[in-house]
Amino acid sequence: MTDSQKIEGYERAVRQIAGLLPHCRDSVAVMATVASVLHDAMPHYYWTGFYRTVSPDILSIGPYQGTPACLEIAFDKGVCGHCATTRTTVVADDVHEFPGHIACDSRSRSEIVVPVFDSGGVLVAVLDVDSTELAAFDEIDKRYLEDICGQMSEFMQG
Repeated sequence: MTDSQKIEGYERAVRQIAGLLPHCRDSVAVMATVASVLHDAMPHYYWTGFYRTVSPDILSIGPYQGTPACLEIAFDKGVCGHCATTRTTVVADDVHEFPGHIACDSRSRSEIVVPVFDSGGVLVAVLDVDSTELAAFDEIDKRYLEDICGQMSEFMQG
């Protein structure tokens, strides 16, 4: 996929999400909508979904598109846990080289995880996207996914 094709896919997804989110009345609907739109728009995505913050140190599976995944992830485990702990986007070019990686699906080879905050700045979830390709995620993915997660914040309830 070329950079221009990737940007075109994200631009289409951003427009679709912007049109749908104002009609979502709760956080689960927001996450389900975003996961569905992104998974459909981006061919390099293998698994697209959210892990919700359910306690100070546990993420629980939320709406997603793809194969069955880990049901809970501790903040001290894997790419998702690292994102939740640091509250920053994490890109893993090779998940098998990432310290503490959790192998929910052995076909996953690279991953990007983006924090999702509510309107008050509280971490409510992480957006987790996996690919079967090594180093599938770059600055284009990071920029668009951070923007989308930022747009979600006004619709998220802590």
